[in-house]
Amino acid sequence: MSPEADLHVHTIYSDSTFSPRKVVTTAREVGLSCIAITDHDAVGGVEEAIDYGKKVGIEVIPGVELTAEYNDTEIHILGYFIDYKNPWFLEKLQHLRETRRKRFLQMVEKLKNFNISLDAEKIIRQNPFASIGRLHLAQELYRKGYVSSIKEAFRLYIGEGRPCYVKKERLSPQEAITMIRKLGGISVVAHPYLMGDDNVIPVLVKEGIEGIEVYHSEHPLSAQIRYMSMAQNYNLLITGGSDCHGLGKGKVLLGKVRISYNLVEKLKEYKNARDKT
Repeated sequence: MSPEADLHVHTIYSDSTFSPRKVVTTAREVGLSCIAITDHDAVGGVEEAIDYGKKVGIEVIPGVELTAEYNDTEIHILGYFIDYKNPWFLEKLQHLRETRRKRFLQMVEKLKNFNISLDAEKIIRQNPFASIGRLHLAQELYRKGYVSSIKEAFRLYIGEGRPCYVKKERLSPQEAITMIRKLGGISVVAHPYLMGDDNVIPVLVKEGIEGIEVYHSEHPLSAQIRYMSMAQNYNLLITGGSDCHGLGKGKVLLGKVRISYNLVEKLKEYKNARDKT
């Protein structure tokens, strides 16, 4: 069987329940050859995953998932093959994590208006490595019995436009793409179907986006076909991944979305050619 990859995976350093080692172990168990660690505004799990991957024969690509915004549309941008040890970048990520923490505390405060009392500092302590976010809050609401599911937490309270939602500090698309490029990485728009506005894609192309996540666990076949066509029209690299958060979203998705390793090779070929110019 030809090698396969999952290029969108999270760890406990953002909002997954899986440690870097657990991610690599699970990837091996489900028969993957390559994964990318793409935590939200965090790279703390990358080195551990790479080192353990070498021991068990799993290739690990260093990555990150940054949040940007254009005309009130939230955009997630993946960066692959980044210099994850760059001091300037680490300082920027620390700032983004601090803004995440402030936002988290504000949402917990808003929940009190609905007679929902949560110990914010305790949740943060229970996730010492994490880039704290809404999924951690949704998980706690579910654990405490305030909602019947993770999705309900977002639908009733903390989803965009809901009463306890707090907008977070976001980069512009140009800032995110430029940051990834400065790190020697390849920028890819994540799960475009979830953005809800395909008109953003030409804007991202103009700003220098280099790829599009055609395959994703929440992309129906019709969306895959549409984004494949866009990739061809705009000459974008094609990627795909499960967006696995361990058990963070209720079930393990690692291995549910698989792409041919040929697409990984195309990423590498593109980067090598680009870096020579």
